[in-house]
Amino acid sequence: MLIEDLIHQFILIKKREPSHSSELLRYIKKSYIYGELSAVEYKKLFLDLNLTSITRKERYFLSTNTNF
Repeated sequence: MLIEDLIHQFILIKKREPSHSSELLRYIKKSYIYGELSAVEYKKLFLDLNLTSITRKERYFLSTNTNF
């Protein structure tokens, strides 16, 4: 499952878009606990979401920090 698929599934279930990547992390954790995701799917999505949130934070920091 890709992150795009996860977001689409989240929207179908919750009837709204996720506000933050941590909300998606909680969603996949719950899905894993209830057996809706395999361990492999959970691990892949977890790593992808963490990488995505880290890259966004770095981009934000670089765009707002102009005192080099």
